[in-house]
Amino acid sequence: MARPPTAAQRRVVEGADPGTGRLRGTDAQLAALVRLGLAFRHPRPPHDHFLTPAGHRLREAGPEPASAPSAPAPAGVFAARVGGTEEAPPGASRMREVRDAWQGLMELRRMTNPDGATDRPCGWERTHLVRAAALALEAAGHQPEHAGTPGYRVRATPQPEAVAVYGPTLPPYAATLEAAGWQCGEYTEARTRTRHLLASPRRV
Repeated sequence: MARPPTAAQRRVVEGADPGTGRLRGTDAQLAALVRLGLAFRHPRPPHDHFLTPAGHRLREAGPEPASAPSAPAPAGVFAARVGGTEEAPPGASRMREVRDAWQGLMELRRMTNPDGATDRPCGWERTHLVRAAALALEAAGHQPEHAGTPGYRVRATPQPEAVAVYGPTLPPYAATLEAAGWQCGEYTEARTRTRHLLASPRRV
């Protein structure tokens, strides 16, 4: 997200329905939250707006401290760890963030899949393939590669709706992704002979 939400936008997020994440606000406020990645517009009538996983995290963070109105707290947009480059975050706090993000994603699936199914990826995941696959792996307890420590790495591929997953233990990664609604196959790269998974979000 390019900038933190305004105080008015935060109030709309904080006023979301605690169960469904449904938002109430002006058209301008809701459109701004969509641009910030904190909300999405439901594709079916009446086209209500709901929190995304990032919006749920912002709402759960609570209101900004009253003692520092001129220095807004960062929105804290969650980013799944794709492996290879990120710094290792604190253990306990990171686990809570991952759990909350996964729960928010399940709600997003329920609200946006035509039949309300949570056992297969939704439209947001199909447009954020690398982050979505990495979140599924991290939420299941797998560790990303970091500073020479073996772990998974998720990378984009030239193929539509497919990511490559590398790591020392491919079968557990495949089992996790398949349980999260992805379909996986194991392949060997012709040039490097490196084994990897090719994973795609399942449609049915």
